[in-house]
Amino acid sequence: MTPRPELLLPEYGHHLFRSIAFQDEFFRWGTGIVDDLWSTNFTRMSRIRVPLPPLDVQRRLAALLDEVDAMVAKLDQLTDALRARAIDTAALFGLSEDDPRRGADAQSPLSGIPEHWERTKFGYDFTESIERNGDDPPPGPLLSISEYRGVEVNTRTDGQQASLDVSKYRVVRPEQLAANMMWLNHGGLGVSSLTGYISPDYKAFWISPRFHPRYVHHLLRSPRYVDYFGAIGTGVRPNAQRVTKIALDMMPLPLPPMDEQKRIADDLDQVTVRIDGMLAKIASLRKLLVEHSSTLLLDVVTGRKEVA
Repeated sequence: MTPRPELLLPEYGHHLFRSIAFQDEFFRWGTGIVDDLWSTNFTRMSRIRVPLPPLDVQRRLAALLDEVDAMVAKLDQLTDALRARAIDTAALFGLSEDDPRRGADAQSPLSGIPEHWERTKFGYDFTESIERNGDDPPPGPLLSISEYRGVEVNTRTDGQQASLDVSKYRVVRPEQLAANMMWLNHGGLGVSSLTGYISPDYKAFWISPRFHPRYVHHLLRSPRYVDYFGAIGTGVRPNAQRVTKIALDMMPLPLPPMDEQKRIADDLDQVTVRIDGMLAKIASLRKLLVEHSSTLLLDVVTGRKEVA
């Protein structure tokens, strides 16, 4: 759809159609089964009223909102930097700051590991759980797999929710590994501390007693393995790289002695808690900026505020 230049500036339209107010309006005119599969066809979309202030007002408003977007982008960069530090791959492999093996992250997942560590493959130590909710589901909430935090309670009200029939949903239990096989190259997996259920499209795995669950959590969410998942995934889009069970079973894994696994997990747990606190503050500030941007746009187009 191309805007008519005498009516709507593309820069203004960019912010208008991405605003919270327009998202709500777009949703109101749509039809669908679940929120993340909502469809608003062009006939219905064409009936949505679009506020068109004078072009000079559109231009000034767009410039202000561009500044807010720039601040949001800086927060996103800071978030990415913190996430990269949250799981220091080198720390997982016991490498010091000046160890030349620290640069091996982009190579094989096993490159640079200490010589006394054992080596294994995913398929030898991880067994897929086929437990479903069925007619007698275990007590527990709907869970989601966050690329930032791993397995957590699904608290979203604006996205996918469990259908009324959850009998086919996959059960996840504490110390099981849960994985979104389409999102592994974005960190879409983690070891659960909860009993609950996840999408039937996800997978859950029992972990061999040779592995400490928290070590597994940090290991498979480390930059080294996230990059590896991207290399073995299949798909035409970066955000739709499916990793097959066959490929996952062949994945090499480092197996340190149990006492080292526990020490690594404890150290990274402490780092993760501190960084999670900083990420929460950044996310809150980002949310405020986005809300301020949408409020400013709405106030201007409704005449409650003027653009300087």
